[in-house]
Amino acid sequence: MSRTRRTKNRVQPQNIPSGTPMNPQNFSSASQKRTALALRERRQRRTVGRGRVFQRLILMSLVLAGIVVYWPEAQLDEYVGDQLDIVLEEINRDIDRKWPPLVMEGGDPFVRALMRTISASESNSSKPYHVLYGGRHISDLSHHPDRCVTIVVGPNTGRCTTAAGRYQLLTNTWEQIAYRYHPEPNQSWFRQSYNFDAQYQDIVIYRWLTDVEFWEMDIAQDLREGQLSEVLRSLSDTWTSLGYGIEDNVMTPYLPKIYEEILRRELDAVNAPPGSNPYSSSSSKLD
Repeated sequence: MSRTRRTKNRVQPQNIPSGTPMNPQNFSSASQKRTALALRERRQRRTVGRGRVFQRLILMSLVLAGIVVYWPEAQLDEYVGDQLDIVLEEINRDIDRKWPPLVMEGGDPFVRALMRTISASESNSSKPYHVLYGGRHISDLSHHPDRCVTIVVGPNTGRCTTAAGRYQLLTNTWEQIAYRYHPEPNQSWFRQSYNFDAQYQDIVIYRWLTDVEFWEMDIAQDLREGQLSEVLRSLSDTWTSLGYGIEDNVMTPYLPKIYEEILRRELDAVNAPPGSNPYSSSSSKLD
């Protein structure tokens, strides 16, 4: 039976005043009584159907709760660990493609690994130096793009952000730190500008992170001592996706493991024989 025919065969209300209870005793004519009976039966069927759905949802919730409550903690931890291993295995398989090595050469491998970890959380792009907030890419890196893109998720939804580049730096943040750490500022008649090219993004961030006076901590030394969580906590006011801010994302839970894998690769690159370092193809070295 088609949907059209079924609609035509339904019992329709006839001359029933609005708001009248669907009780057959309230109506005098036979047609009105039949209509009232049909409507009441239909509502009863809907109520019963909804009740059954609600019961099934409650039952499913109880079953799931039972799994969580009665599943031995060791087995639950093992299951969660297995899922984490699966995700990390996929990440490690092509980690250099997902979060490519720095363009900048040289520097402390621990800080380099931290920079790539920040990039994994903030830009998460295979072309991180060119990415804007939201995923769009730009080609001109002669200066910070300074494009205000509307935020679509999180506590700042509706506002706009100028975050750009591998480390998702706001325009004013870039100008402030580039003033202190940029190796080649451009002086014009009206203002000083700073090239936003890939190697300069790396160099400025590296010098910033290794400024003990600014951070009131020796980040490189803390990383060497295994204090990654403390470092991420200290940086979370600047990069809020590092796990202690207000804008965690899908990468946040994996950052410690990502850091460990990237650090291993950075240390391997340092210890590689001359000419075999896979990260030495760029022309920009840290002075």
